[in-house]
Amino acid sequence: MITRGEMPLVRRVCVLAWAGAAVSWELSTPGRLVPSLATCAAFLLLATGCALHIRRELLGELRRSQEIAGAAQRALLRPLPGRIDGLTPAAAQLSASRGAAVGGDLYEVVPTAYGIRVVIGDVRGHGLPALGAAAAVLGAFREGAYDEPSLAGVLRRMERALGRHVRDRAESEPAAAEEFVTVLLLQIAPDGVLLALNCGHPWPYVLRPAAVLEHCAPHSRGAAPDPAPRTPAGPDQPARRPTRVLPLPRGETLPPLGVVPVPVDMWPHACGELRPGETLFLYTDGAEDARDRAGRFFDLPGFLAREAAATPTRLVAGVHAALLRHTGGRLTDDVALLVLRNDRS
Repeated sequence: MITRGEMPLVRRVCVLAWAGAAVSWELSTPGRLVPSLATCAAFLLLATGCALHIRRELLGELRRSQEIAGAAQRALLRPLPGRIDGLTPAAAQLSASRGAAVGGDLYEVVPTAYGIRVVIGDVRGHGLPALGAAAAVLGAFREGAYDEPSLAGVLRRMERALGRHVRDRAESEPAAAEEFVTVLLLQIAPDGVLLALNCGHPWPYVLRPAAVLEHCAPHSRGAAPDPAPRTPAGPDQPARRPTRVLPLPRGETLPPLGVVPVPVDMWPHACGELRPGETLFLYTDGAEDARDRAGRFFDLPGFLAREAAATPTRLVAGVHAALLRHTGGRLTDDVALLVLRNDRS
């Protein structure tokens, strides 16, 4: 089926084919060398003009496709503000599908009456086929995060939205019935207390500067001494501790959304707190599962430890650049990164 927008391009291709056939006929006719050469020159000029026009048409179509993809990305993964209730966020997404601006990874941060609520998720598969499920889950979060007093209520809304999407799509694509989404829901209270519900998603890392460790150590009863090595210093400078990269305290992990129904009596897990000066680093499994040519996995905690002093925006950009270097630009899965630094006093 040829659409109306494709008709001009089809007509020009037909003109080129006709010109080529005419040139072949003229050159194969005996006894008409000079007239044939003149006719061939005219046909070649016509063909060159058509080819240039087709090239301009194709470039225009490419630009329009890129604009549409950019609009879809901005609608699905909206740019985060520079500040959200004292937290500085930064995020980015990288699609594994060549030419795709969006994929199956999702994230969002919204300030609500219950605290800052955060979601990061990963749809089974990658690229454009996973876009519908990501949009359904993300839309349900954006609505439920403001209305539901508990994270469990938000998660149930997301589960229902995914179920509707899968049922509608399974009518035309039976394979869509097996679609599922890993999801991590977080709630950050004004005092930094963290609550989490995890459905099969990687747990985030906490980047804890030495100043935070030293400030909190005298107030922690029975706390073990910090085993982090001190950075060597000069003769006139005291040794200093580097930023530590710690996994967020983990609770029960539920199955991904869409595999089995979520429990009726689920409760968020208390994950400590995000103190002033600390940074929360959330990601999808495409980051840690990325391999180089030798099959080695990307050392995400090691990179975070080296670049922990960077701003959230620079940290996200640095991890993305390091992933592309590590894989040689050949990602096998979508990657989403989300950084939240607590800049509250």
